[in-house]
Amino acid sequence: MKTANILQDIEYNDSKPVISVLFETDFTKEIRIAMKKGTVMKEHKTSYSIVVQIIEGNIDFGVQQKTNNLNKGSIIALEGGIPHDLKANENSIIRLTLTKNDTTQRVEKVAKD
Repeated sequence: MKTANILQDIEYNDSKPVISVLFETDFTKEIRIAMKKGTVMKEHKTSYSIVVQIIEGNIDFGVQQKTNNLNKGSIIALEGGIPHDLKANENSIIRLTLTKNDTTQRVEKVAKD
C-alpha cells in the first residue's frame, strides 16, 4: 500500500511549475504539479496517455490550438502524441497520472523550459 497527501507541503515558484512525485505503483506514477498564477508549461507532448486532474485552482489546458478552461474537480484524459500546454489562471494544484513507462524527468524538463 502507498499513500500520499497531494495538499501537504506545497511549494510554488514565481517563474515555473513545481513538480513533486507523490508515489509510483506497478502501473502508474502519480505527480503533483503546483503552478503559481501566471506560470506556464509550454506546448509539449508525450508518447503515452496521461490523466490530468485539477485539485485546486483554475488552468487553461490547450490541446491542438483549442483552450479548455479547467476548474477544481475537472479531469481530462489525453492520448499520447497530442501537443498540449498549461497556464495557471490562479494558484493551482494539479494531479498528473503517467504510465509507468513515462518518465518523471520528462515532466521536470517541460516545467523548466
